[in-house]
Amino acid sequence: MKTLHVVGFKNSGKTTLISRWVRLLKSEGMTVSVLKHHGHASLLNMPDENTDGMQFFKSGADLSLVAGAGTAQMLLNEEPSFAQLIDMATLNQPDVLLIEGYKNEQGCKVVLLRDDNDWQDLQQLSDIQFIIGHGKMELDVEVIDRSNEGQVDDWFLQWVKEDGL
Repeated sequence: MKTLHVVGFKNSGKTTLISRWVRLLKSEGMTVSVLKHHGHASLLNMPDENTDGMQFFKSGADLSLVAGAGTAQMLLNEEPSFAQLIDMATLNQPDVLLIEGYKNEQGCKVVLLRDDNDWQDLQQLSDIQFIIGHGKMELDVEVIDRSNEGQVDDWFLQWVKEDGL
């Protein structure tokens, strides 16, 4: 399994990029899971409180798992550790795990920059594979202009297929 963190500040394009890469991987016949860090102070959006799973959750269940019609939904009344989240996200043994955020955790990273100022705060991150920014940036790490989606996707597919995937 290949694992890649997609990191950057709010509105840098992380979710849009990951969504595109999920479609790309699926078109290549691969399985993919995504783990997202909700870095906002607000709670996650929850299902309608009239659903059975939500009623169990609101009643105090530590975990509510509802499955049927080919899908499953789990509500957990605590935030698991990063390692536990990885375990949950990879239950289906995907070819690729894409992680949005968790920039301070270990792992290969793609950094999305909105401008040069973002780099000042993100350059200390470990294991940066490449940067998606604007074409005028000259850094020690490969930078691909965010407007060149084809080049970004080509880099990603090559990275995914390294080591036999």
